[in-house]
Amino acid sequence: MSSKDGDAYEGFTAEERAAMKEHAQELKKAARRMSRAEKAAEARRDVLAKIAEMDDADRALAERVHAVVTAAAPALEPRLWYGMPAYALGGKVLCFFQGAGKFKARYATLGFSDLAKLDDGPMWAAAFALTEVTPEVEARIAELVRRAVG
Repeated sequence: MSSKDGDAYEGFTAEERAAMKEHAQELKKAARRMSRAEKAAEARRDVLAKIAEMDDADRALAERVHAVVTAAAPALEPRLWYGMPAYALGGKVLCFFQGAGKFKARYATLGFSDLAKLDDGPMWAAAFALTEVTPEVEARIAELVRRAVG
């Protein structure tokens, strides 16, 4: 298989393969026999540990996003999703934080799944570039998360 440029298709990047491996580990961990409360506590610890592992710039953003999301929508359950901090409703990921370092991107991303109730006509944003968390950005994140939950 080749791309339209004639370059040979080389499959997934190392970062994408690592994310898939992390997701497989997350699924195995979730399948262990534990109470719902134990699983939730472990998932929260895993999210905080993953945030602590990030480089300084991503960690600062992720800490603020985590604080805003958990305060704005306490019903959301923190968990890891492909090795990224994510927030689920009824066991399904509603939004997530992707640090710039995750896939060597230019900026971090706050993304929303198709479950998020952000619909706005025939087209709307489902991901937002994030370079700084100012008080205005915090307010916007809180508003988006509350809307996403419904």
